[in-house]
Amino acid sequence: MNHEAISQRVEKLATAIVDSAFQVHSRLRPGLLESVYEICFCHELTKRGIEFRRQVNVPVEYDGLKMDARFRIDVMVEDCIVCELKAVQSLEPVHKAQLITYLKLTKNRLGFLINFNVPLIREGINRIIH
Repeated sequence: MNHEAISQRVEKLATAIVDSAFQVHSRLRPGLLESVYEICFCHELTKRGIEFRRQVNVPVEYDGLKMDARFRIDVMVEDCIVCELKAVQSLEPVHKAQLITYLKLTKNRLGFLINFNVPLIREGINRIIH
């Protein structure tokens, strides 16, 4: 596992991601579909001049075989931070495992698992370093 410090550039992006999630949650509150939160979250990133891609296909390779497994990252921020957005009653261990798998497959170290279906958004933001 890589134990290098997260760069200042990536930390600055991470701060903007948390702030974007906070803005969306404070305006929309819990109770909507994940897709709505995703659109609004991306709008907040755009307002901050941050580049991102939505619904990014993640290739899976096993023993030289490339699979069309249809894994998709919700939002990839500047090709260095994976953001998985949820609107669920509670996060399950499989959600964290999903994010960690995406970090491994993309060779990125930092990811956010953000559940918008919480009373306080700080309870729904999980920062994962792999």
